[in-house]
Amino acid sequence: MRALVERDQAELSVRRQCALLGLNRASLYYQAATETEENLRLMRLLDAEYTRHPFCGSRKLTRWLRDQGEEANRKRVQRLMRLMGLEAIYPKPRLSQGGTGHRVFPYLLRGVTVARPDQVWSTDITYVPLATGFMYLAAIIDWYSRYVIAWRLSNTLDGSFCQEMLAEALGQGRPEIFNTDQGVQFTAAAFTGQLQAAGVQVSMDGRGRCLDNVFVERLWRTVKYEDIYLYRYEGVRELRQGLQRYFPFYNEERLHQSLDYRTPAAVYRGS
Repeated sequence: MRALVERDQAELSVRRQCALLGLNRASLYYQAATETEENLRLMRLLDAEYTRHPFCGSRKLTRWLRDQGEEANRKRVQRLMRLMGLEAIYPKPRLSQGGTGHRVFPYLLRGVTVARPDQVWSTDITYVPLATGFMYLAAIIDWYSRYVIAWRLSNTLDGSFCQEMLAEALGQGRPEIFNTDQGVQFTAAAFTGQLQAAGVQVSMDGRGRCLDNVFVERLWRTVKYEDIYLYRYEGVRELRQGLQRYFPFYNEERLHQSLDYRTPAAVYRGS
């Protein structure tokens, strides 16, 4: 992609080429986030086990690593889980924390039946292992159809990539309700402000509402087993190209049992 952008650069600036291609200029220069080789190895193991059993917290994951013959204490596992953005899916007193002073919106989906496309969208972020580092992947999904509206990669958990993803999604449609957890990326005024300006109701998971993210968690499991773990991407460029192939397949071709063996695109578009 970078080679494509730099071609004929004498005629068009990099900024202009990125705008024409719908790319964030900074994304051209992304390098995978790095850790020590040993920590990256442990993170890949943790990611695979968490993807299989997302209800596991640091205690169970520490015990699981030890059962695999790994020497890792709980403090180390907790640090790596924070770096990876992992949190066990089960009701507990305090869920992901918003930033200081950020507004937390009420939960709007209690007792609501999701019966049509664009009624409810939600988003989440997941860790993606690479051969020599890692990235973060965010996606926005339509609850009714499981259709992936937009997605983004980043090498940090800075909220700007989530805001860019949201802008792309809102350029395609408008949900009635947008549901998130209380992570700092989603409680930021720049994120919620985009939704409010578009006339979208903002809903945020509260205590005991962790299972409301199950549709996105299922998406992560599907993407990882059917693409990321299968191809074991070396770097960011290969990962991006792989996901650019996979998400159209997921939306347009992959049949879902829960959708009566239709594709997300067919359900989303009502075809």
